[in-house]
Amino acid sequence: MKTVGQITLSRRRLLGGALVAAFVPLVGCNDASSSRTNADPNAPVSVRVAFFPNITHAAALYGTGTGTFQKAFGETATIKEVVFTAGPSEIEALFASEVDLGYIGPGPALNGYLKSKGDALQIVAGAASGGVSLVSRADVSIKTIADLAGKTVAAPQKGGTQDLSLRHAISEAGLKPKEKGGNVTVVDFAPADILTQFQRKTIDAAWIPEPWVTRLEKEVGAKIVADERTLWKTGTFSTAVVIVRSAFLKEHPELVATFVAAHKAVVAEIAANPEEARKVIGERIKTLNSGKAIPDDVLKTALERTEITADPLQESVLTFADWSREAGYIREDRSALSGLFADIPAPKGDTGGAK
Repeated sequence: MKTVGQITLSRRRLLGGALVAAFVPLVGCNDASSSRTNADPNAPVSVRVAFFPNITHAAALYGTGTGTFQKAFGETATIKEVVFTAGPSEIEALFASEVDLGYIGPGPALNGYLKSKGDALQIVAGAASGGVSLVSRADVSIKTIADLAGKTVAAPQKGGTQDLSLRHAISEAGLKPKEKGGNVTVVDFAPADILTQFQRKTIDAAWIPEPWVTRLEKEVGAKIVADERTLWKTGTFSTAVVIVRSAFLKEHPELVATFVAAHKAVVAEIAANPEEARKVIGERIKTLNSGKAIPDDVLKTALERTEITADPLQESVLTFADWSREAGYIREDRSALSGLFADIPAPKGDTGGAK
């Protein structure tokens, strides 16, 4: 399906990797410059929406794939897609005023907020819950988290939400990572590389999101040791949120309200029509991944294990901040996050089709 103004940014490898240290100095965080394409005050506003071609960003894939976001804006604004593969790169672009709204994991969102002392961004909605598991190689005896003792386990990114969950879980099991005097070797690999490492038998387990959990099961016979949903009292936890650049929210509050309403409508549509939604999401992932599709059976299972939700699940996001502090990635406590969540009222009048 044709998209509007698609921009694909190349992957940028950032040095350091730690939750706080991973970013370049802030650029333009307080820049409230207009996103209009020219000086004409009546011209449509260009709204740069960032997301990844993955399962937890299904609402973004569906909203752009069906044109729902653009219909919601009508002639007042034009959606520009900005596609990323890593949260730090998206935050870097938001700091540089190259992104207005974005779908991202709670870890990078927290980091961006703290790094800018609360000036750069706010969370305006949730996007996904669940869809993360600890999996092990079929030939390794790991039945519980405690069995990670003496093993090598991977997460996609140091300081990311899966890394935080892994480190907290091993601590709860009475273990420590090797760098803190324990016997669990924690490493970070991109999900595709985790698959390769399983095939080479160089790592024993991984704390990883969908669709990679299902892919590892089907392609290398991996076993699910723990579905992360079972480790949370409510069975829900944030795996993706929607953020807004603070300067854009200040300049265009009605456009942000319209987008959030459209996002909520998309979440409802996905829940009401999962089969049709899966087709759209699969096509979008294929298009954005240079023609590489996720097999439908894998996509179906991955989506069933992931809840697409507009609820930001605030307590879980704040819990990730607690775990980040425990891991030594940040110094701030919850009191520094008092303005992280923005309460966006419904837009005035008709949402232009986002119903």
